[in-house]
Amino acid sequence: MTLKIEEIDAISNGDHGDLFGVLGLHTVNVDGKEKLVFRAFRPDAKELHLLLDGVKKPVEVSRVNDAGFFEHLFARRKKRFAYKIRVIPYEGEAYEIEDAYRFGPLISDFDLQLWGEGNHHHAYRLMGAHHKTVDGVEGTHFVVSAPSAGRVSVIGSFNGWDGRIHGMRKYHDQGIWETFIPHVAKGDLYKYEIKSHMTDAPLKKADPYAASSELRPGTASRVWVESYDWGDHNWMDNRKEHQHFNRPVSIYEIHAGSWKRKVGETPGFLSYRELAEDLVPYVSEMGFTHVELMPVAEHPYDPSWGYQITGYFAPTSRFGNPDDFRYFVDECHKAGIGVILDWVPAHFTKDDHGLRRFDGTAMYEHEDPRLGEHTDWGTCIFNYGRTEVMNFLISNAVYWAEEFHIDGLRVDAVASMLYLDYSRDEGEWIPNQYGGRENLEAIHFLRRFNEVIHEYFPGILTFAEESTSWQGVSRPTSSGGLGFDFKWNMGWMNDTLAYMEKDPIYRKYHQDQLSFSLIYAFSEQFILPLSHDEVVHMKQSLLSKMPGDDWQKFANLRLLYTYMYGHPGKKLLFMGDEIGQWSEWTEAHSIDWHLLEWESHQGIKNIVKDLNRLYVDEGACHEIDSSWEGFEWIDISDADNSLLSFVRRGRNPDDFLVFLLNFTPSVHKEYKFGVPEACEYRVILNSDSEFYGGSNAGPTKVQGKKGPWHSQPNHIVVDVPPLAGVVLKPV
Repeated sequence: MTLKIEEIDAISNGDHGDLFGVLGLHTVNVDGKEKLVFRAFRPDAKELHLLLDGVKKPVEVSRVNDAGFFEHLFARRKKRFAYKIRVIPYEGEAYEIEDAYRFGPLISDFDLQLWGEGNHHHAYRLMGAHHKTVDGVEGTHFVVSAPSAGRVSVIGSFNGWDGRIHGMRKYHDQGIWETFIPHVAKGDLYKYEIKSHMTDAPLKKADPYAASSELRPGTASRVWVESYDWGDHNWMDNRKEHQHFNRPVSIYEIHAGSWKRKVGETPGFLSYRELAEDLVPYVSEMGFTHVELMPVAEHPYDPSWGYQITGYFAPTSRFGNPDDFRYFVDECHKAGIGVILDWVPAHFTKDDHGLRRFDGTAMYEHEDPRLGEHTDWGTCIFNYGRTEVMNFLISNAVYWAEEFHIDGLRVDAVASMLYLDYSRDEGEWIPNQYGGRENLEAIHFLRRFNEVIHEYFPGILTFAEESTSWQGVSRPTSSGGLGFDFKWNMGWMNDTLAYMEKDPIYRKYHQDQLSFSLIYAFSEQFILPLSHDEVVHMKQSLLSKMPGDDWQKFANLRLLYTYMYGHPGKKLLFMGDEIGQWSEWTEAHSIDWHLLEWESHQGIKNIVKDLNRLYVDEGACHEIDSSWEGFEWIDISDADNSLLSFVRRGRNPDDFLVFLLNFTPSVHKEYKFGVPEACEYRVILNSDSEFYGGSNAGPTKVQGKKGPWHSQPNHIVVDVPPLAGVVLKPV
């Protein structure tokens, strides 16, 4: 033996932290002479032979202990040589393998430099599992970050999940571990076994950078090799023109697991490809410009809706493999539909196989729970001050845009990232270095994320779900903002729903809930969201929130949508809302599509479809969403009648629409409104139309007359239908 028995025992017990330093071929000094020694650890081997390149006779390698440590000292050879290993197992047939310990380092100095700086924007090309050919040998290159680990091994279906066999080489300055394992191919399952001084038993962790994962309840990562041929070149070449502040953005938000379910003998989820087959034509029919997917990154628990993630780089295997998801995005793009992903850099799940205490320490999160835990959600908070976290999250954003052609990222829970005292009582949080409540590292991360993603992908959109009065969320970072393209207008959503839920008899006392949003409507670039959060957890569906009998409920919902599409700001509607779903949303079953058998629900679908068409076709509805040039009040003072009226204008001032909104169930006969021009006006939408399930009151055209009214130079006299919105366009 050329090793001390203690070192051999450490290898046999899985305690050795530098297997590349002892296994494979090494030069040793024996009796003052340099000789070559081969060592291997194969617990399954009864016998072990070396097959030398150019030598017919195998070299038998001596067994040193019962655990499976083998060694052979060459009497004459001094130079390294190519070889294979033949294993004669205790059970089964003999097999030949390449030795993982004969391959040298594969990570470039440039990668190491970028990683150490926290500037590796394509870290997913370095980290994770990548199929490669090295020295003519096919296999998989594994790289993982675990700075505090004493030993890291790759375990998987190819080595009996034994962490003693494929130990990894450590780059001590960067805390990175790597190994190239021959024969490991696409589809093989694996994890990292991590030995830490902080834990008694080794940790078994999924790969943070895995491109594919095992179907839950399995938790292993899967080696994946992309083989998809994209067909969306036209969309990608022109995306910058489709996605702009002065372009229409009407988003259909869906949960991929419950938009529609398979029925029959094999009920279950639609695959990504089946979803593309059904969803893409539907979104096109409805006139939405974008579809937004609630998180599709790998997650273990269905009722988390994807917000508690374990595999940030892996589209969930519930619906297929990564190329299946590419197909879904591709089909959306071919139909002219943009794809937005819900992205969750604010927190991650505590599941044992995930990121939490990844190398035995708080590597991705904070050690102190006052900084590192969301008590509301039972999750861990990323430590944005660590280079590992910056590399991980920013490269993850780049990954979805580059590898899956994603057109936008909606960043979840931004408010929880910005404030150290978010949802915490006194004494439960730690101030920043200046004594304030702002999370300075998170702010830096959000700004850097927006700078990088927009630099690499012109035309991509980022959206902040941010519910506070933080200034400059959608302002460029060069002007001190966070750099998002849009901010969710949670104030508009809360005020509007609170108003619409009131009985019309009381609405006159709360007219300010509708008009207040225009005080700040142009302080940010806003999205008007009626999202999944408004129709769960005993909040009721939008239709159920509406007051009155069934007729009034449907009329109120049509009125709400008409007001929403007229109000400045891009639009977002959650699945089921467009057909007037009665029940709250649940991830456990699909939308109640059978409701479309009733004309009232078909009417809701029809008006959403027509509102989308109007919104896209009429520049006055979308070209100027961020300044007063695109909006003008006609009258906000008639609270007694609960009437609102306003003008929307396009970039051409002569391109305008007039919106008349009646929030009571009374018909207002011959009501006088001010208008910009004394011309004929055509009714291009009336939410009370019988086509939508209404009473068909109101005009089809109106003649404008000279004479000032409501601060306008001209006026019209019109019958305003009950609980309805009317849109007029000058002829």
